[in-house]
Amino acid sequence: MKLRWEVYGLELGTPLRISRSVMSRRDAVRVVVEHDGQQGHGEVVTSTYYQLDVAAITSFLDGLRPVLAGAESPSVALDLLHADSALPAGVRAAVDAALHDLLGLRRDVPVHVLAGVPVWHDTPTAYTIGITTPDDAAAQAAALTGRGFSVLKVKAGADPERDVATVTAVRAAAPDARLVLDPNGGWSPDETVKVVERLTSAGVVLDAVEQPIPPGDPDALAWIRERCPAPLIADEDAATVADVRKLAGAVDAVNIKLAKCGGLRPALDIVSAARDARLDVMLGCLVASSLGIAPAVHLAGHARWADLDGHLLLSHDPWSGIGGETGTLHLSSTPGLGVTRR
Repeated sequence: MKLRWEVYGLELGTPLRISRSVMSRRDAVRVVVEHDGQQGHGEVVTSTYYQLDVAAITSFLDGLRPVLAGAESPSVALDLLHADSALPAGVRAAVDAALHDLLGLRRDVPVHVLAGVPVWHDTPTAYTIGITTPDDAAAQAAALTGRGFSVLKVKAGADPERDVATVTAVRAAAPDARLVLDPNGGWSPDETVKVVERLTSAGVVLDAVEQPIPPGDPDALAWIRERCPAPLIADEDAATVADVRKLAGAVDAVNIKLAKCGGLRPALDIVSAARDARLDVMLGCLVASSLGIAPAVHLAGHARWADLDGHLLLSHDPWSGIGGETGTLHLSSTPGLGVTRR
């Protein structure tokens, strides 16, 4: 089994500001796994938060070459891949995606069938509005709902006062949209409760609040949940099966990102753990191309929320095949991941 890769840049249409950073571009590494004349593809993107740059990514991939070379099938290669706990989750997720793509091609089925979703239905995705002025957020919300988006994620966490004004403005501009509020850990527990109380008093109903406080304090999340009328979703606090089990009773849902957990195989383990803990699932993503987002799209049948808009934030997506431009994700019935290079 052969492993190779290609590096390319991804430019955002407009810079995306969240509570801890502003991003206008990132690099991506396309991973190709070849076996018996067939090729599977995956993608890992650079991330300051996950401490991954191109040099680190390609170094880990280079170390994987001799490991995968001895694999007699994609299934064996998946076992070998996930036995290597030293691999960063993002790199593991990209190779996992390529191997699932290859496995789907060999079995002549889409990846979602391999992931336990025999029938896949078109799924609404959230679209992210970064931290900006209330007027600009409202203008974006009106334009997005005009294009067909029914779920909007509003970034917050820089200033609670402005966050209230922004969400109120978005609600006025998009009265029928489902709103998810995401401070990226930028608030304290007390600020979280006060912001949600103010929004509730103003008649703003939230579909969910995601990771309002810095990770590492499940007791504080439980305290917030007792006082928050909207479902509370853990993101950075939920990376592994063990994390999910610890969060039972403290939150209402967990956000599964393949780049955070290591790919489709561990994501399915987390889905199972979430069900056992009576937690709902959100599928999240990093800013990436359609190739990088596609594996999570194949898991959409397992989730209550799909926040899979990373490819929609790009000025040019080098891949196609998952839709989303009008607010709904689509998949074809073609084998594997079902994406093609433009």
